[in-house]
Amino acid sequence: MTAYAIAHLQPEGPPNSEVIDYIDGMQSTMDPFGGRFLVHVAQHEVLEGEWPGAIVVLEFPDIEAARAWYASPDYRKLAPLRTRNIAGAVVLVDGVAPGYDPRATAAALRAAVV
Repeated sequence: MTAYAIAHLQPEGPPNSEVIDYIDGMQSTMDPFGGRFLVHVAQHEVLEGEWPGAIVVLEFPDIEAARAWYASPDYRKLAPLRTRNIAGAVVLVDGVAPGYDPRATAAALRAAVV
């Protein structure tokens, strides 16, 4: 099942040379794990609540690949270039299975609370 690495980042100014080097090196750390960018600091529109900062969404073939990428020596070497310069949170999350229907989830929740 596809998995995602989602980062909510709060940069405090224009990117410096370390951040640019981080961005430049990211894809090569993801390639061995089948990772790709889905969203990369794109313009966003806040519809509810507050969302300071930017979002990055990476796709991996499965959660094991996402974990392996994050723990990989190449990414662990690169990560400080971002963490020294940009505050934020990163999470890994499973996607839903093909054909997922939220109505089935709602029905199961209803059955559990009745």
